[in-house]
Amino acid sequence: MIVIVDDRDIVTDAYRTSFDREGISAVGFGAEEFRGWVETAAEEDVRAIDAVLIGELDVPGSLASLIKRRSAAAIIAMKEQKTLATTLELFADGVDDVVSKPCHVREILARIEAISRRARQEAQGREAGQIRIFRDGRDPIVNGQMMPLPRRELRILEFLVANQGRRVTKAQIYSSVYGLFVQEIEENVIESHISKLRKRLRRVLGYDPIESKRHLGYRLVCQTSAA
Repeated sequence: MIVIVDDRDIVTDAYRTSFDREGISAVGFGAEEFRGWVETAAEEDVRAIDAVLIGELDVPGSLASLIKRRSAAAIIAMKEQKTLATTLELFADGVDDVVSKPCHVREILARIEAISRRARQEAQGREAGQIRIFRDGRDPIVNGQMMPLPRRELRILEFLVANQGRRVTKAQIYSSVYGLFVQEIEENVIESHISKLRKRLRRVLGYDPIESKRHLGYRLVCQTSAA
């Protein structure tokens, strides 16, 4: 089910009709009506929502964060006049995408599917041997247990897992962690982060999964079980 939130009945009615033509069930709400509903609706009703489209509201408010507390549905903001400031505010509030109106419902459905696909991939995580990482801020699971990591070490581990089996240079890791154009930090700090990360992984896995060669870089080499 698609939920359209807009304080203009003509807009919600038009989108409901368009989704109906595509064989997709949709329902329209005004902003205050939707706030009241999503806060009190039964869990099974909230789970039935595939996406929420947020249009123009009489009183702008933090709808996306309210939805995120109860639902994993895709949230797309639809703006008649997009500006950088409003777009950044919407993403900060928790929307998954921002589109300019008018926008065909088939494009909206394609965007919903893309958002859902990314969410499924993030939820499933990515594995390298006994290491499983997630790209949504969660700590990795190593040898069956969660391993809390400092932010920089987490980014390094994510980069190594994404490039598992391939050798990556210290400069590549540096760019991934700090960005391409950051010059204020010495590259040698990467060695310190990796040293700490290796100790943590060795303690849990029983072996060192990060292979290093002078002047060549690092490579993640995981075993299926501890040696």
